[in-house]
Amino acid sequence: MTTISAAEVRTDVEYSQAEGMSLRLDASIPEGTGTFPAAIIVHGGGWVRGDKRIDVAPLFKPISDAGIAWFSINYRLATDPLHFGVAVNDVEEAIRFVKAHADEYRIDPARIALIGESAGGQLAGMAALNNTPGTSVKGVVAIYSPTDLVALLKSSDLIPAQIRNSLQGTPFEGLLIGRLAQLSPIEKVRAGMPPFLMIHGTADPLVPLAQSIAMCNRMQSVGAPCELFRVPGGGHGLRRWEFEPAIAQPYKREMIRWLQDQLAFNPVRAL
Repeated sequence: MTTISAAEVRTDVEYSQAEGMSLRLDASIPEGTGTFPAAIIVHGGGWVRGDKRIDVAPLFKPISDAGIAWFSINYRLATDPLHFGVAVNDVEEAIRFVKAHADEYRIDPARIALIGESAGGQLAGMAALNNTPGTSVKGVVAIYSPTDLVALLKSSDLIPAQIRNSLQGTPFEGLLIGRLAQLSPIEKVRAGMPPFLMIHGTADPLVPLAQSIAMCNRMQSVGAPCELFRVPGGGHGLRRWEFEPAIAQPYKREMIRWLQDQLAFNPVRAL
């Protein structure tokens, strides 16, 4: 059993196993007795690379400073095209793990949000929208997230070349299109879904801002809450944003404001 002391950070905690692989997370719990709201962070990397400590490091301090516990996860990478999409299950397992260990980590299992950047935003969005038992969350922060993979297949290099090229021009290309549609959060939009905050740079060369605009429009059309925060001049990558305080500071303030609102303790809402 993992023991968490006040303000302690634990690294490489196994939250699940899949196909013989140990899936691990890092955890940071605020000082105090709790119970704290929590965020599960999903890194990006085009589904084929990335790391729970490096890619999303700019998020750790503002979330901790806000008194929110965080859990940053690794997941199965799609180095084999046949594995594309399985990481959604890993995010779902991470949600179940955090909820099952809520007392141990001094967090409120009813006040959990997902935060994903780039490909991690797609994984977080799918995990929140699949409606799988034990995976309900209070909201999703999707940072320059691909929400329509079919559109991206034609317009962006974010879809790994090996996935695109392996089936292009073959009889199986239609199957690929169908699979990408199944993994597109925009196709899962429904009334009653969790609120989303979309954060997107206006100069993103990999995932067009139009992806987040379309997601918010689709959500609002069914009465689902969605906010879009544009980052003027922002490209693709949180660590790149860190070099420009005028870019990095406003989105962090907006993210924390939104998380505090969605994760606020509300005894009436919790009934």
